[in-house]
Amino acid sequence: MYITRAQESLVLRYSSIFKVVAVTGPRQVGKTTMLRHLIEVQDKGGHSRNYVSLDNTAQRQLAKSDPELFLQRFRPPVLIDEIQYAPELLPYIKLAVDESDETGLFWITGSQPFHLMRHVSETLAGRVGIVEMLGLSNAERAGAESEPFLPSPSYFERRVQATHELGSAEVFSRICAGSFPGIATLPEDVRPAAYDALVDTYLMRDIRDLSQVADEMKFGRFLVAVASLTARPVVYAELARMADVDQKTAKAWLSLLVSSYLVKVVQPYANSILKRLVKQPVMHFTDLGLAAHLAGWSTPRALEMGASSGHFFESYVFGEIYKSFVNAGRRPPIWFFRSNDRREIDFLLEMDGVLYPVEVKQGANPVEHDARHFKALGPLEAENLPLELASLRREVGVGTIVCLNPQTYPINRSVWTFPAWAI
Repeated sequence: MYITRAQESLVLRYSSIFKVVAVTGPRQVGKTTMLRHLIEVQDKGGHSRNYVSLDNTAQRQLAKSDPELFLQRFRPPVLIDEIQYAPELLPYIKLAVDESDETGLFWITGSQPFHLMRHVSETLAGRVGIVEMLGLSNAERAGAESEPFLPSPSYFERRVQATHELGSAEVFSRICAGSFPGIATLPEDVRPAAYDALVDTYLMRDIRDLSQVADEMKFGRFLVAVASLTARPVVYAELARMADVDQKTAKAWLSLLVSSYLVKVVQPYANSILKRLVKQPVMHFTDLGLAAHLAGWSTPRALEMGASSGHFFESYVFGEIYKSFVNAGRRPPIWFFRSNDRREIDFLLEMDGVLYPVEVKQGANPVEHDARHFKALGPLEAENLPLELASLRREVGVGTIVCLNPQTYPINRSVWTFPAWAI
C-alpha cells in the first residue's frame, strides 16, 4: 500500500518553479516510488512523463557514451533515476532546459548526494530545486500533515491531536522496524535478511562508487561501531580502535557515511558569550532499524531494556525533528550544547534569533529538574552585554522535554513536555 509522502507537494511546487527537480537521499527511502506515483497522478490529468533508470546497464551505457542520443530517446518531461551513474548527462540537460521556457522538464534522483550535488551545483546552478528525502516520519505513518518542529503551546497541542498515541513498546517497535518503507512493513523475523541484503548492496555498489574501500570487512566493523555509538560524540580514536583502522581512515569513512545520508553529524552551538563549550560534534544514525540490526539488538524489547535504549531514543527524536524540516523544504537548524562543566542540552534549534532548547528523556514522567541545564543559556539574554557582543545576543524561547508521556503540558512558565511520537 502506497504511503503518501510529505515531499509530494514540495516536488510539485518546485516543478512549477524550477526546470529541474533533484530528489536526493539514501537508497530504499522511496524516492522513485514517490516520483512514479506522481507521474501516475499527472498522467491521469493528461500530463505524461517518461521514466528511465540508470540502474539499467544498457541505459546507463547509452547515457554515458551518447548523452545527446539518450535525451532524444527519453525526451522531457522525464524522470531520470540514479543520475549519479551518468554525470555526463548534466551538461546536455543544461542545454535542453536553457532552450525552453517550460518548468519541471527533468526530475532526477540520486542516492550518492556528495557526487551528485557537486555535479548538479556546478552544472545546473539556478535551474534546479533540491529535495532531500529520508525515511518515513511519524507524521507520514499517521497520515498527518507534516510541519516543522517549532516549539510553542499551539504547536504542541495541535500535533498531539493530529497524530496517534504510541506507548513505549510501540515506539521501540517502530525504532527497530526502521524507516525504509520496504523493510518497515516486513514481518519482524524477515527484517534481518532484508537489512543484510541492504548492507551488502551498499558495500558492493555505493561505497565502491564513492571511494576505494580496501578492506570491506573492516569497513563492516566500522559501520557496526558507528551504529552502536549513535547519539554519542564523534571520537575518531574510539571508532578507529573498534574497526582496527587508523584515525585518518576512520575520519574518511565517517565522512563517507555522512555523504551517503546514513549518518547525520550535529555540530555544537558556538557563541562567544558562552564560555568553555565542548567542540566535539555528535553523530546520529538516520535509520535506527538498520542501526539496531548492525548493533545486534534482535528485538524491540531487548533494545528497550538494554544499555543503549536512551541513545537510540535520542537519535529517534533527532530523526523526527530533522525530517520535520527537510520534509518542508527547510534546512534543519539543529545544534547541541555541552559545556566543560557538564551542562548539556540535547538539541538547540535556532530560528530568527531565538533559541529553543530541547531535552530528550526516555521516561514518561518528566520533572522540572530535567530542564535545569536550560538555565545555562541565560547569559545570551542579558541586557547589559558589551557593545562588541551585542550582535550575539539571543532570545531563549519555549523549552521542550521530549518524552513518552502521552500528554503535552507546561511544567513551568517556559518549558513544556511533549510526546516524541507527535513530532
